[in-house]
Amino acid sequence: MEEKQITLQIDGHFITVPEGSTILEAACKIGIDIPTLCHIDLKGTCIKNNPASCRICVVEVAGRRNLAPSCSTPCTEGMVVKTSTLRVMNARKIVAELILSDHPNDCLTCPKCGDCELQTLALRFNIREMPFNGGELSPRKREVTSSIVRNMDKCIFCRRCESVCNEVQTVGALGAIRRGFNTTIAPAFDKMMTESECTYCGQCVAVCPVGALTERDHTNRLLEDLANPDKTVIVQTAPAVRAALGEEFGLKPGTLVTGKMVYACGNWDSITCSIQTLPPTSPLWKKVRRY
Repeated sequence: MEEKQITLQIDGHFITVPEGSTILEAACKIGIDIPTLCHIDLKGTCIKNNPASCRICVVEVAGRRNLAPSCSTPCTEGMVVKTSTLRVMNARKIVAELILSDHPNDCLTCPKCGDCELQTLALRFNIREMPFNGGELSPRKREVTSSIVRNMDKCIFCRRCESVCNEVQTVGALGAIRRGFNTTIAPAFDKMMTESECTYCGQCVAVCPVGALTERDHTNRLLEDLANPDKTVIVQTAPAVRAALGEEFGLKPGTLVTGKMVYACGNWDSITCSIQTLPPTSPLWKKVRRY
């Protein structure tokens, strides 16, 4: 059966989209940039996170008294939408200021500095002062595991981590607990990550827009070891890295960069490779087994 199509108007542009599409999806198709914070759309997985909790993506809809969250509002036939009126811009700025009022704002020392979506929005909305003071909260839980740092003082409750953990990875280690101002995202019964079902896949870190979930950083230790003339440095990489690293440099996903990785390490004095990447018949493998 042919999918029903709907025509609407966004900022003076007419567009036809399939029934069930949201205003945000329609706007993206014609190149109109609507800022978002809680929304993610993992292309190719049919997994979306659009709880409309942040209200950054609000727009004006003709005939509707209140502003509508574009990420969760479905398009209707003949709908007229405005995305950049003064009312919309002011509302988005106030929402961002309210979020920042309950945020540590330690950007200079935050590991997400320069890659923080909240920081980007603050710059985009030209926020230069803090007109609101957040509620007095006791410090939220901070946890450092072997690979993940969880700092709930910086959580903005976008629930991206919850969606990817439960719906994509199907681990179910994260969820919302308590209510109202005391809500937090954590393992069941507010346990530590080390006590939960977490597999440390890192997908929650990948989708977190702020510094609430970050990788544990060992950069300083690495630099010290590299600078130590009495140490022999061994570069060890998992097999998946050679197929995933290329994306960071704009290559097509899945492109093998084994040779490039070896060449990049060429300036170091002593290098070997992870034995898990070698076939059992390789000379190095035989030497390792012998000794």
